Amino acid sequence: MAFSPMLALYLTASRWMVPLANRKLASRLADGKEDSDRINERRGIASQPRPRGELIWFHAASVGESLSLLDLIDSLIDERPDLNVLITTGTRSSADLLGSRLPDQTIHQFVPLDARPFVESFLDHWKPDVAVWTESELWPSLICETSARGIAMISLNTRMSHDSYKKWLWLRGTAGALLGKFDLFLTQDRITAKHLLRLGAQSTKVRINGSLKESSGALPHDEKEREKISAALETRPVWLAASTHPGEDEIAAEAQRLARRAAPRLLLIIAPRHPERGPAIAEMLRKSGWRVALRSEATEPDAVMDIYIADTLGEMGLWYRIAPMNFLGGSLAEIGGHNPYEPAALGSAILHGPHVANAKDVYDRLDEAGGARLVTDAPSLGQAVIELLEPHRSAAMAHAAWEISSQGAQAAEAAFVEIIAALDRKAERA
Repeated sequence: MAFSPMLALYLTASRWMVPLANRKLASRLADGKEDSDRINERRGIASQPRPRGELIWFHAASVGESLSLLDLIDSLIDERPDLNVLITTGTRSSADLLGSRLPDQTIHQFVPLDARPFVESFLDHWKPDVAVWTESELWPSLICETSARGIAMISLNTRMSHDSYKKWLWLRGTAGALLGKFDLFLTQDRITAKHLLRLGAQSTKVRINGSLKESSGALPHDEKEREKISAALETRPVWLAASTHPGEDEIAAEAQRLARRAAPRLLLIIAPRHPERGPAIAEMLRKSGWRVALRSEATEPDAVMDIYIADTLGEMGLWYRIAPMNFLGGSLAEIGGHNPYEPAALGSAILHGPHVANAKDVYDRLDEAGGARLVTDAPSLGQAVIELLEPHRSAAMAHAAWEISSQGAQAAEAAFVEIIAALDRKAERA
């Protein structure tokens, strides 16, 4: 296995990172980014006992990654009823959203910061049989200490953008040493596989598997809420601007202005990527003359509202079901795009901007199949909305997107097989 002086230096320094890590936690706590009742979890101090028996540890970077694991976790527990699952994330929003959705025998904890004493405390307590990373987070102390304890490590749903790859090229030796700790990489696409190989991953450990998000179930929703909102809308046409970032709300509002020339009763629902931006978006739109209401203020869309701000967590399944078409944000702003499988699985036609590097392969497939369409600015977005107000057009597009989203069952099946095999190997060694 490759030796990296830079990695060795980092690991040595990480033993003395506790004061720095505590200052960082204090700052994040002051900014409302940490849960004061669970802050010690970030120091590797567990808030729950470790259950007896086999335990799989999943680490997910954020909300989308953690939700994509839930169906897989259900399948694993169905296969092994005595199995326990630990899932770690680093954000309060992911913890809040997972709280009501975790399968039985599944525990959520916040991942410890990457100071060696915190990491050691975490692993001493949980003693996982298998560790599964999702997407592309590489925390050196966490990875190296897990590997040093002989815990099988699988990188699932692995994705590495070109920008991340270029950054890791400057630390190629460190990257190669870290990648060498893993037993298997199941990548989302060929681009990621090539990046991993060029950074030093062994070819026998890299497999193109597709995205777990593609095979995850449809986002949940409250059917009573859907019926209530649908009744309030009556026959009003509606479209959705989902997971928007600053700058995209203004573009969506201008597109709404253009589209209403063809459909005066058209309603725009904006669901910002970060719901806490809701009040600021509403204030900005009201200054421009729009009639706006906020979901967080317990209001519902009515016959005269122009724009409705869906500034709540955990309700995207509701909005995708209500809107026959959506603009998926993070794509006109230079963010890299967001998960298109969620609207595709729920029959909502997809419009997106050019900045979709985070899932370029998927967007290319959707565009080619006619399930998604590229827009570049407010006029092109407004024109696309006008065209998709014709039900046969939006329905055909939504069906094409759904067909793409339904092709991913093999990704979850392959992950399931590899995790079970890793558990079996651990049992044989015991």
